[in-house]
Order: sequence, then structure tokens, then C-alpha cells
Amino acid sequence: MERNRLHSSRDEYVRRDLEEVIAYLEQRKEGLDQALQDAIQQDPKSQATYSLLTSTPGVGPVLALTLLAQLPELGSLSRQKVANLAGVAPLNRDSGNARGHRSIWGGRAEVRQVLSMAAVTAVRWNPTLKTMFDRLVKKGKPRKVALVACMRKLLVYLNAMVRDQALWHTQPAS
Repeated sequence: MERNRLHSSRDEYVRRDLEEVIAYLEQRKEGLDQALQDAIQQDPKSQATYSLLTSTPGVGPVLALTLLAQLPELGSLSRQKVANLAGVAPLNRDSGNARGHRSIWGGRAEVRQVLSMAAVTAVRWNPTLKTMFDRLVKKGKPRKVALVACMRKLLVYLNAMVRDQALWHTQPAS
């Protein structure tokens, strides 16, 4: 937000002040990132889980840290339960004889938001998810629906990796 204000400001005094605020915030962010990394390094279980998660193409430090902090149940739940908990499971909107569209909702919004950004990267760089995404789009699914399916599949893979304590290996396209 401060960078946006800086771009729209014409007053030199305000610009200098905003640049100082931006520098402070960047320094604070770097300090917090280092504190998170130090906390991970001090706990062997967290360090092992972090290494497992980041071995997956498309999963970086932000998603790995978010899952460690916001989804500590990862690895101990079934694929359906972990997808529901993160809010990426397709839930129906049926009532009586009426059949509604399936959509995702509920769950932990922070995890879902970070997982969404990771899925955008993963469908580009992770061969397994790229194949799945391309197959769904080719079948006529909207790109957003295909991306949500990849979000769910990525979370299911990560859950299984943590459960089995196994590094990433190319998964069969399904």
C-alpha cells in the first residue's frame, strides 16, 4: 500500500517519508522471515516437514511456512478431511430435489489463499499438476475450476508426503 502511495504522490517531503516507511517495513519483513527460519531450524520435526514440503516443485517457503503454522494437522488426516479443513473440497449446494453447483467454501482462508498462489506456480513448473491442469482444460473445464482441482490435488500430495515422510517424486497423472 505504501508503494502505491509513493507512486501517486508528487510532494517530495511525502515521497521521502514514504520511502523511509517502505525501508522500515522491508527491514521488519526480513527480520520476521529470519525469525521464522530460525524457529524452523530449532525444531527437528518442523525442519523435516519443511524440507519435505519444499521438495515439491511449486512449493516455496511461503506455502511451507503457512502449512506448518496454519495447518498443523497436515499428515494426520485423510485426503477428504484435509481438503475440507483447507476449504478446497468441492461441496454441494443441494436442497431436496434441487441440485446446485459444487463450490469451495469454508475452511481456513489463509491456507486456501496461499495454496491458490502456489497452485498457479505449480501448474507451470510441476509436471504432474501441469498435466492434470491441461487435461481438465482440454476436457472443457473453466481454467479457474481446473486450478482449484490442482489446489486440492497439491494439498492431497503434500498431506501424503508428510504422512509417509517421503520427498516429492513425480506422481502419476490422475
